[in-house]
Amino acid sequence: MRRYDRSPVIREGLQYGTSQAAVVIQRAIAAGQISFRIEVVQQGERLDSIAGREYGDAKLWWILAAASNVGWCLQVPPGTRLRIPTDLRQISQLVS
Repeated sequence: MRRYDRSPVIREGLQYGTSQAAVVIQRAIAAGQISFRIEVVQQGERLDSIAGREYGDAKLWWILAAASNVGWCLQVPPGTRLRIPTDLRQISQLVS
């Protein structure tokens, strides 16, 4: 089992893995199907800490990575502009 296969957003990992869901999220962002806001990464922040603050679950860092198209690293340079999806239900409906 891969590390984030059991994300609650992707139905406990039974249908999509995070790599397949990332493509769906990126296309939905481009099509305007997912609402988001922009946040600039500050010194010392990581995607998992931001996901924990925003969603209450650090395991959802991959959603921020996918939405922002920043790759699969928890650390991104300070000043990086992240797209933070504001409604996880929109994502869950697309990837489950």
